[in-house]
Amino acid sequence: MGEVREHCGVVALSAPQKTIQVSRYTFDGLVALQHRGQESAGIYVYNGKNIKGHKGLGLVSEVFSRSLLSSLMGNVAIGHVRYSTTAKSDLENAQPYHFTSTYANFAIAFNGTISNFLSLRRELEEKGHVFTSDSDTEVIAHLIAANLLEVEDYMDALTLTMKQLEGAYSLVLLSDNGEIYGVRDPLGFKPLCLGWLPQNDIYAMASETAAIDTLGGEFISDISPGEIVRVADGEVTRRTAISLKRHARCMFEFVYFSRPDSVFDGVPVYEARERLGRILYKLHPADADLVVPVPDSGRSAATGYSEESGIPMAEGLMKNRYVWRTFIMPVQAHRENQVRLKFNPVKSIVKDREIVLVDDSIVRSTTIKQIVAMLKRAGAKKVHVRVSCPPIIAACYMGIDFPTRRELIAASHTVEEICRFIGADSLGYMTIEGLIEGIGLPESELCIACLNGRYPIENIDVELLEKTLGGARR
Repeated sequence: MGEVREHCGVVALSAPQKTIQVSRYTFDGLVALQHRGQESAGIYVYNGKNIKGHKGLGLVSEVFSRSLLSSLMGNVAIGHVRYSTTAKSDLENAQPYHFTSTYANFAIAFNGTISNFLSLRRELEEKGHVFTSDSDTEVIAHLIAANLLEVEDYMDALTLTMKQLEGAYSLVLLSDNGEIYGVRDPLGFKPLCLGWLPQNDIYAMASETAAIDTLGGEFISDISPGEIVRVADGEVTRRTAISLKRHARCMFEFVYFSRPDSVFDGVPVYEARERLGRILYKLHPADADLVVPVPDSGRSAATGYSEESGIPMAEGLMKNRYVWRTFIMPVQAHRENQVRLKFNPVKSIVKDREIVLVDDSIVRSTTIKQIVAMLKRAGAKKVHVRVSCPPIIAACYMGIDFPTRRELIAASHTVEEICRFIGADSLGYMTIEGLIEGIGLPESELCIACLNGRYPIENIDVELLEKTLGGARR
């Protein structure tokens, strides 16, 4: 789709032997999660005495040289790749965030958005806390630090913190005694999993199972909604801090964000996307010569559409893989230019053909409008657009880059109007019922607020969040 950008990706590793250096594993894990954020990257390690690290703007490979990685000595580490959801793209908001004071010393890396972070920040400021950035990550860190004054250890402090936070989050924490923690919000919006690397007996946590696979590890389990996992000296401790009857996994993880080779809470992402493509054909068949995916995120659904319809699939659109995911671009003008740099039709494939163009979603319509025009300039006779996600009509306050309704074309236009605007010959969207069927989880286990406007968090102040998040995400 190229118009929605993800939140962030996190990793954490702990080796029981202090002679094992995990910075390279952390680097590799972040590279595996690079699709989740390309604005900044960071790694912090514990070397047996203190916490040190480095973070910078750019891709993981741009931020970390071989010599820099070698200088990050330690058998415990956390890492982060970032796309901003509540703050500007600058170094002061890059993660991990290192909190240090006379009573606490730890680093955290966070994926998500805290919907009540402004009220929490005001409360902390009234107690004397001073903030150096405008990110919700720093608010979480100060909250954890404040709770450490009230309880004996990080597990208890994190339990208290979870009871104060509202929103979507998966986070990892590195303590100054060499422990790592993984925390997932009670509704389970964001993924977080635990794995084990048998070659050096290393435990790893990551936003996606694909990162564990990349490290040569074995998947142990998802960290459950409301759960805290601690790894210390080769031992794993788990605590359910908050248990709710319902959950709210972000449906966009299945549709777009996660790698297709990841598994999110037992659902193989590729299989879900392929099912969505099959359902999409049943809902919106088309008489065409070829099915063409929008790479890369539309490919799995296009495969399902092709197999169900019997229409052959061809790679009629090439992608420049060295250009950012356009939904993850921080400024709209940049997004539009990046679409032209990112995609190019294969004229010999599309010329004089009627095409079914399959994409995962339409948010602002920036990408799909330009792609349709490209294909027609390349000689396509007709372009029928099929979208494996239902129309997005409501803002997201859980960490996705479409915070205001005015940015969502489906919030103010009919399907017919959108079809004319993007220049397609026909347009067919997935239904909410079809989406739920394709993912394979009950509606009570998913967050589909952007599709129906019903938010899973109680007492959410939509007007305040529209104002604050809409202003911050510029």
